[in-house]
Amino acid sequence: MIMKKEEKKSDRELLRRAVEIAIEGIHKGGGPFGAVVTRDGEIISEAYNEVVYISDPTAHAEILAIRKACEQTGSHILQDCTLYASCEPCPMCLGAIYWAGIKKVIYAADRLDADKAGFGDKFFYEEMLKDPEKRNLKFRRISGIDGKEAFRIWISYENKIPY
Repeated sequence: MIMKKEEKKSDRELLRRAVEIAIEGIHKGGGPFGAVVTRDGEIISEAYNEVVYISDPTAHAEILAIRKACEQTGSHILQDCTLYASCEPCPMCLGAIYWAGIKKVIYAADRLDADKAGFGDKFFYEEMLKDPEKRNLKFRRISGIDGKEAFRIWISYENKIPY
């Protein structure tokens, strides 16, 4: 029998890998989160949370895995990729997933599990639903400054690369 190209890994196997990475990350000084980005069932990148490890609050597993996948593919668009996460992505990571154009996310634990472990994902989701003036973080919009000027320039800029 002729062997075909290595068979694609299943969603369960890839999700298990994300959890394994999360556990590896804990032992390396990171948080309990892992992520894997795949294309056609093949791993493009993987990462664990490094927030404390590198003193960067944006160094979530999903963000780092997306950055690595973009480097690997040479594109900021990952629309044909799937992200596997050990936990439901937080709002910041969810934003990055949307910006990258990823169409499918498969996860294990959820935001309530993260909340029970001391992570504020649930709080962030609740804050996002509020009007800026009603959030716990102070927001203040100042009028009289033309913030739309950059958008007007962008709209007519001929060499832009849309995202």
